[in-house]
Amino acid sequence: MEINAVSTFTIQKVQAGQVSISDDVLAIEEPLEIQLLYGQERIQRSVSVTMRTPGNDGELAAGFLFTEGIIQHQQQIDYISPTFPGMNTMRVTLHPEVMPRLQQADRNFYTTSSCGVCGKASIDAIKTVSIFRDEADSLLIPSEVLHGLPARLLNEQAVFGSTGGLHAAALFTNNGDLLMLREDVGRHNALDKLIGTALLQDQLPLHNVVLLLSGRASFELIQKAAMAGIKVVAAVGAPSSLAVELAQENDITLVGFLRNQRFNIYSGGKRVQHG
Repeated sequence: MEINAVSTFTIQKVQAGQVSISDDVLAIEEPLEIQLLYGQERIQRSVSVTMRTPGNDGELAAGFLFTEGIIQHQQQIDYISPTFPGMNTMRVTLHPEVMPRLQQADRNFYTTSSCGVCGKASIDAIKTVSIFRDEADSLLIPSEVLHGLPARLLNEQAVFGSTGGLHAAALFTNNGDLLMLREDVGRHNALDKLIGTALLQDQLPLHNVVLLLSGRASFELIQKAAMAGIKVVAAVGAPSSLAVELAQENDITLVGFLRNQRFNIYSGGKRVQHG
């Protein structure tokens, strides 16, 4: 996460009836417009505006386009760059012969940091299908490794440590080794940054890793995980009913309430080893 991810504010701190002046470090939230440039005619289109924490913006744009089903492969991307230095706009330029699946972008233009599907125009518009859905995996993770993941995540969350205000998404091996971590004020942005990095590094599908979410597991996050071929998702918080149904539909192991040496398995218990 880049240094401009935080900002310092002077505040009044009230404790036990006493008021003092103090500085507080907060996570920055700013809009990012994601644009596409595609086709032989070099058509430019704004796809989304999302509220995010600055940092890894190129990866965020790539991850968003991939998890929304607008692009399918890293090789479709020519290059990614800001439109102008200092502007909150990231342009993804596709190779001229590539036509993006813009019907998958059937959403209103603006999404908040708390919800990435809230702008969708219809129920059908929130559904995407992974190109990795039917690929087999052999991933197993010991329960004692799962127990240790939240502490490892917290130790590595640089911006959360100073602000307490960011969501995180991280990839671990089944031995508990941290592979990659991304933070953002929006939980869906954190995961898009993570998947976008893996996409640009040609690491997809992510069959043999464990995804850890610092908060709850929503439908949207499970859908993004499924798009990347992730087969084990663990969340510190609770899953939603629709997230569980989607995990079952996609044969994803879904673990919730992973904290204080306990967890619940909602789907795909075959991949968790006990004892």
